[in-house]
Amino acid sequence: MKSTEFKVVFPKVLQWILNVSLVGLSIFLVLLMAKEIFIFADILLFEKDSKHTHEEFLANVLAFFLYFEFITMIVKYFKEDYHFPLRYFIYIGITAMIRLIIIDHSSAMHTLLYGAVVLLLIIGYFIINITPLERPKKARYEMKNAKISDES
Repeated sequence: MKSTEFKVVFPKVLQWILNVSLVGLSIFLVLLMAKEIFIFADILLFEKDSKHTHEEFLANVLAFFLYFEFITMIVKYFKEDYHFPLRYFIYIGITAMIRLIIIDHSSAMHTLLYGAVVLLLIIGYFIINITPLERPKKARYEMKNAKISDES
């Protein structure tokens, strides 16, 4: 009886901790997005006095989109019954690699490798899109859930 209670209570406690952590992370990401907006305003409105270059501006735009994608992923997590869609991780990976290419393009070999990573991520995204969204449920998983609900 105690083992069943632990199996029910422990995941709920971990889920609650994860949810609170994600809410805190999303607040922090919103603050970072606001900071990027202030940097945009500095670059666009005070260009003559600004110490930022066009590469830094583009890097900041991509950082803004990274924050935006993470926040979108957290929102999707709560809307889709506590599940992170894989495609959002691929979006973030592609954006991060493009940002890295823009910031660090001093070595042609590194730029080529970063471009290959972007290509692999795009191929992975394509494979995810051509596979069916609904996966057949395994009978073993359903039997395990049935045993737990029968014991409670």
